[in-house]
Amino acid sequence: MGEPDVQKRGILDTVAIQGLLPHRYPFLLVDRIIELEPMKRVIGIKNVTINEPFFVGHFPGHPVMPGVLIVEAMAQTGGMMVLDSQEKPQAKVVYFTGMNNVKFRKPVVPGDQLRFEVELVKFRHSICKMQGKAYVDNNLVCEGDLSATIVDK
Repeated sequence: MGEPDVQKRGILDTVAIQGLLPHRYPFLLVDRIIELEPMKRVIGIKNVTINEPFFVGHFPGHPVMPGVLIVEAMAQTGGMMVLDSQEKPQAKVVYFTGMNNVKFRKPVVPGDQLRFEVELVKFRHSICKMQGKAYVDNNLVCEGDLSATIVDK
């Protein structure tokens, strides 16, 4: 498998995403990248199904996606944007280092499709600041400011 070329492919599926992100089941929380402007913005998709392992305990009879996993999925989407800018992305990993001003607006349930829109606010050396929003059917369900660092594996 060669290195994914995000800029030429335009849309990345889970196979291409796994070529950049180290996450795997059950912690790969992005299904597709549908838009990518290098070091500017990215849009990712997560299809939420009842088969998600976290629904077993959150909550029996009333499944709701944990907010922290929505934020993690948003961070993974942002990680795709910043890894794509690296010279040898497979040799790097993005560590999520912080979150601020996170707000959860509506619950996310099985059958929902999350659309993550993440914009790069600042990138200096290996530190990045991003602003992310998550939508279901054009309704804002979560938003927050994220920070991360890019390190060698």
